[in-house]
Amino acid sequence: MRASRRKFMKTALAAGVAAPAVNLAFAPSLFAKTSGDPIILGHQCDLTGGISSWGYWLNKAAEEACRHLNENDGIAGRPVKLVTEDTETNPPTGARKFRALVQRHKADFVLGSVHSGIDLATVPIARELKTVYIPNGMAAEMTGKKGNRYTFRVGSDTYSQAAAGAEWATNNLGNEWTFIFADYGWGWSHYNEHKPILEKLGAKVNDPIAVPLDAKDLLPYLAKVPKSTTQLYSIFFGSQSVALYTQSKSMGLDKNMSRYSVLCTHEAISPKDIGGASEGVNLLEYHPRMLQYKDTPHNAKIREIMKVDPVDAREEGSNRVLAGSHYWQVWESVFFIKKAVEASGWQTKKDTPDFIQALEGMEVKESFEHPQGDKYIRAQDHKAVINFHMSKVENGEIHVKHQIPAADLAEHFPPRYDFTTESF
Repeated sequence: MRASRRKFMKTALAAGVAAPAVNLAFAPSLFAKTSGDPIILGHQCDLTGGISSWGYWLNKAAEEACRHLNENDGIAGRPVKLVTEDTETNPPTGARKFRALVQRHKADFVLGSVHSGIDLATVPIARELKTVYIPNGMAAEMTGKKGNRYTFRVGSDTYSQAAAGAEWATNNLGNEWTFIFADYGWGWSHYNEHKPILEKLGAKVNDPIAVPLDAKDLLPYLAKVPKSTTQLYSIFFGSQSVALYTQSKSMGLDKNMSRYSVLCTHEAISPKDIGGASEGVNLLEYHPRMLQYKDTPHNAKIREIMKVDPVDAREEGSNRVLAGSHYWQVWESVFFIKKAVEASGWQTKKDTPDFIQALEGMEVKESFEHPQGDKYIRAQDHKAVINFHMSKVENGEIHVKHQIPAADLAEHFPPRYDFTTESF
């Protein structure tokens, strides 16, 4: 005969010494049960193409989060089914895959791409199909002028990143800025968000240098950087990031100007693997790559699940480096969905308006489900308010220099839109 949970707990507590061996916070529940129709989570994931080194980790985070739920009573007692479609890091393909997730696979909610071009192409479709979409790209517009009530953000964006880093960088690194970036939505969003803040601070902003996405040699573009530049801000990912760092160093730009960017330009890339080309670069992180700067039980456990080392965040048994400032967004998104479903009493997609109202303004404390830290999703513009870290590449490692708490940041990027006024 099967023991009841109450009887088991009494036995465990009476055993005294044996009880601590059962970790109910992290271990799968010994009495986990799910029943009923599954809640279907779609994942529009960049498994191949230019940003697949990030997509691998977002996919792994989604799979592990759903596995954890299914071993621990699911969502509202229902099992969770994860369905993943590959965007191929291509906006038209990614938008088409979103439709497939919703219309063919019947996804109830969709976790989005980390590529801003794909996200921006998908946001209007989310409203059309009345499906909650949580993209992972950084362009502010998807929860800004192109946003809608069905789109939410769990991580940061170019608006909050500019608010977090621009003033410090101007005061400490240089006040004549040149932006060089990949010529699509993400790169332009960085330039457009930073420019008014910098000009208000009295900094000079030179003409932007937009680089085609298929450019392999960045030397012709780096040659356009004015010699008077004191602050070079770059926005690339993958192989173009490596080219930017190696070629700017070979030209000696690192000796004449500061190099600053968001962690995205070094995501899933170890400084040790590019021969010191990024040594001395300042980076705005959204979650420290090195465990020592966020060595909490919850963060340590998630990294253990990801199977990465504490310094370089390199995966056990492979040469992959964790997309440490992004993977957690997908992990946390799964648990935000769980909380909103359970808070709203959501049963089917006809209940999505109730789900949205539950998610608008939701606050969470740092936990196993939310290892990045305390945060909240603003009701008006659906943007998350999170902690940042200003870091620097030193001796081939990314070391945090100071934290920028969410509580100090919120007033510097107030809501510019109010989606709560939109009808469903």
